[in-house]
Amino acid sequence: MKTAKNFLEEANAVVTRISPEEGIAQHGSAENIFIDVRDSSDIEKSGTIRGALRIPRGFIEFVADEATPFHNAALKKDANLYLVCGAGGQAALAGKTLKDMGFESVTNVGGIADWKEAGGAMES
Repeated sequence: MKTAKNFLEEANAVVTRISPEEGIAQHGSAENIFIDVRDSSDIEKSGTIRGALRIPRGFIEFVADEATPFHNAALKKDANLYLVCGAGGQAALAGKTLKDMGFESVTNVGGIADWKEAGGAMES
C-alpha cells in the first residue's frame, strides 16, 4: 500500500524542482506558463504569481486533456510549465500527473511564500 510519502517521492523523482530565483528568471517569457495549483481560497489569501493560470490540483487532468470541454488551450504538450503551490508538494504531484499525461517540460517552483520572499512578481 502506498503512502503520501511514496507518492511525493515518485513525483519528486520525475519533476525537477528549481529555486524561486531560477523560476523568477524564467518568468515573463512568452513560452513559459506558470500555474498555481492551490485552491482558490488559498490564492485569495496570499495572491499568486503574476500572470499564473489558476488550476487546482484536483482539476488539472480535465484542464490538461484536449478531449474535455474544460481544456485550456495554453496547455500544449511541448509548453514549458512551471508549477507552484503552498510548499512544493502539490506542485510535485500535479507535475507528475502532467508528465504522465505526456507533457514534456514540467518544473516545480515550490511554494508561493518562497517565490514572494525572493521578490517574484505577484498579483491578487
